[in-house]
Order: sequence, then C-alpha cells, then structure tokens
Amino acid sequence: MQPLNTNEIEKFIQAVKSADNSRAKELRIDIQNAKNLAFTLGLVMARLHGDLEKLIDSKDDNQTIEIKVDQGVGWD
Repeated sequence: MQPLNTNEIEKFIQAVKSADNSRAKELRIDIQNAKNLAFTLGLVMARLHGDLEKLIDSKDDNQTIEIKVDQGVGWD
C-alpha cells in the first residue's frame, strides 16, 4: 500500500498556524487549494475506513477477554 501524500493537509495546518500567529480573523484559500485539500482528506478518510474494516475483519470471533475485578487494592 502506498503512503498517503498529506502535503495539502500540512499546508493547510501551516496556513492556520500562520493566520493564528498573526491574529487574523479569517483564512482564505483559493478554490484549487480547497479542492486539493478536500480530495486529500477524502483519501485519508477512505484509507482510515479501509484499515478499520481490515482490523475488524481480522479479529478472532472466538476471542476470550478476561476481566479481573478487585476492590481497588493498591490504587493509592
């Protein structure tokens, strides 16, 4: 699986930091940068969703989870 190119997200975060540091009240980006950012966020979210699905599918349904409950001894 190819690594994601997150340059557009990083540029946006840097623009927000710069605007915040200069106490700007708004941040404007041109439509091409907005489209690139939206596309990159879509790819990141799709990859995250796919990875989550793989994780859920790879879990063993017969997995045993053991929970020990005491009276909180040693929690000081």
